[in-house]
Amino acid sequence: MFKTTRLLLVFALLLGSSPLVAQTNQLPALIDREIFFGDPEIVNAQISPDGSFIAFIKPYKGTRNIWVKKREEPFTAGKPMTADTTRPIATYSWSEDGKTLLYVQDKGGNENFHLYAVQPSQKLTSGQEVPAARNLTNVPNTRVMLYHMSESEPNILYVGLNDRDKAWHDLYRLDLTTGEKTLVRQNTDRITGWTFDWNDKLRLATRSKPDGSAEILRVEDKELKPIYSTTVFETSVPVGFHKDNQRFYLKTDKGSRNLQQLVLIDPVTLKEELVETDPKNRVDVGQVLLSEVTHAPIAITYQDDKMRRTWKDKTYEKDFSVVEKKFPGQMVLLGSSTKDEQYWMVNILSDVNPGEVHLFDRKTKQLTFQYRPRPKLPVKDLAPMQVIRYKSSDGLEIPAYLTLPKNSTGKNLPLIVVPHGGPWARDLWGYNSYHQFLANRGYAVLSPNFRGSTGYGKEFLNAGNKEWGQKMQDDITWGVKHLIAQGTIDPKRVGIMGISYGGYATLAGLAFTPEVYAAGVSIVGPSNLHTLLGTIPPYWESIRKVFSERMGDLDTPEGKEQLARQSPLNSADKIKAPLMVVQGANDPRVNKAESDQIVIALRTRGFPVEYIVAPDEGHGFARPVNNMAMLAAAEKFLAKHLGGRYQESMSPAVATRLKEITVDVNSVTLAPPKTAEK
Repeated sequence: MFKTTRLLLVFALLLGSSPLVAQTNQLPALIDREIFFGDPEIVNAQISPDGSFIAFIKPYKGTRNIWVKKREEPFTAGKPMTADTTRPIATYSWSEDGKTLLYVQDKGGNENFHLYAVQPSQKLTSGQEVPAARNLTNVPNTRVMLYHMSESEPNILYVGLNDRDKAWHDLYRLDLTTGEKTLVRQNTDRITGWTFDWNDKLRLATRSKPDGSAEILRVEDKELKPIYSTTVFETSVPVGFHKDNQRFYLKTDKGSRNLQQLVLIDPVTLKEELVETDPKNRVDVGQVLLSEVTHAPIAITYQDDKMRRTWKDKTYEKDFSVVEKKFPGQMVLLGSSTKDEQYWMVNILSDVNPGEVHLFDRKTKQLTFQYRPRPKLPVKDLAPMQVIRYKSSDGLEIPAYLTLPKNSTGKNLPLIVVPHGGPWARDLWGYNSYHQFLANRGYAVLSPNFRGSTGYGKEFLNAGNKEWGQKMQDDITWGVKHLIAQGTIDPKRVGIMGISYGGYATLAGLAFTPEVYAAGVSIVGPSNLHTLLGTIPPYWESIRKVFSERMGDLDTPEGKEQLARQSPLNSADKIKAPLMVVQGANDPRVNKAESDQIVIALRTRGFPVEYIVAPDEGHGFARPVNNMAMLAAAEKFLAKHLGGRYQESMSPAVATRLKEITVDVNSVTLAPPKTAEK
């Protein structure tokens, strides 16, 4: 946290051209990056199935761990359940009977997740700080998938393990009490998922075929019978079973449908019935929330410009209208609930509200405040996120989100483009830490949902096929042009910064449109599409063909030429804007060689490039000290080249870590890329 004198000193040291400096007095004070990106004080609270306890994630000895408290107690009364000191625990869940907490953890970002169990009721012995955690899937180089938690047998889980074949997960029955694993089905059929009914009976499987198409299969005693299929360019996702326990809900855009719809299918007669499509005919069906009590849909969400929801259960609609009326203009997101669905954890969120969590009692309609993840964040200084649309190079309309610095004139601003990862994902309206962080530093921030983004229908998604670095990149470039034409931004002070595909878009932007950008920060971004496709993880075998169909086919001369043309590495000689490259050494998706290659290419031509590599990270930085060091370097880098503000100070731990992970580019050598197992 800054004192007033410190703030004045920072203001005096502002870097940038006169247009930004002239506006600086209007901008809110610099917000410490620790408040944006440091550990949240409390996050991801989940109520136990019987409502007696609330579990949550909170730092313990400097690392995010799981805690538990009684429902009525303050959070200060919570007790730690885990004590991981090397890597934050991100996700967890209660077992069906509430006796066990389950969480997954990998090592250094290698994505070989193991499943751990902790029992809060365990009595601690002298000197024991937390209950003992049991590794339920302690097999080296194995990745667990949690498919189903049995309600009829609360100590039973159904998990997938790729210990036999790294590409495919066999199905196991796992006893939480004993840790014993029993093989249910060996996966020799390219199975990608399993669906159980309300009686915990295995009923459906999903399969990826070698040509990239997908099938849904009915599980019978001795065989799997195909009942539904979609092409490589279509999507079908089983949601769960109907209350009759015969038919199942399916999200699909098969055939003539453009938008994904929710349908009911009888797995025996194959009769199909439409349940719902977007009432506004704009976006795909989103989350379908099914009641564990009535087994009927509670609500369906649609991620449009902002989230919309259609209530399917009128009782729920009436109950939650009490909450929605208290927070107009904000999103009311339903979290965990008790087994009887009386108590719900509810998160209130908006573009200028990073979240506040309440406990809602449906019986009494009482709403009880629980916590804010980032209570020190001065929300009054946050900037609204606007929804904009513009036309791309071929006339396709691109939806995007724009954040302008609070109190700025909205004219002649420096811009940071932040493309999302995936690329088959999308940005959403709501609180975005990168948008708010960069806007606080004085930048306009643009996040375009370029073609190939999900949620806007099959046609928009498929318009991105084989367009990496081409029309997908145009969709980003034309967003910059739109803002220039509006007078919003200074065309000489445009930067780009992204993670994963966003990192690729950063490299592509600098290499293919060097006249557009004045600086770029690529975080775990691929530079060479040949080596990227040659090193995809073995557990992505099910979507290998999807990559070749949507990106380009390495097995054909045309595909090789296309992918070479779209690889920023092969146009590294055209890059003229300063570049910072950030990489996790253990990244299984975008290998370190992707970053090494572009760094070496720029070094070879004598072009300056900054390089950060964390030895204990994978695809993105999970450890706060690494993330904070990277962000400290990135904001200083952007300020130097684009004229924004930056926070000069950092904690001793972050300063030390930044020195440790900053790489001398003259020391970089290229190891032979790993070859993906098949």
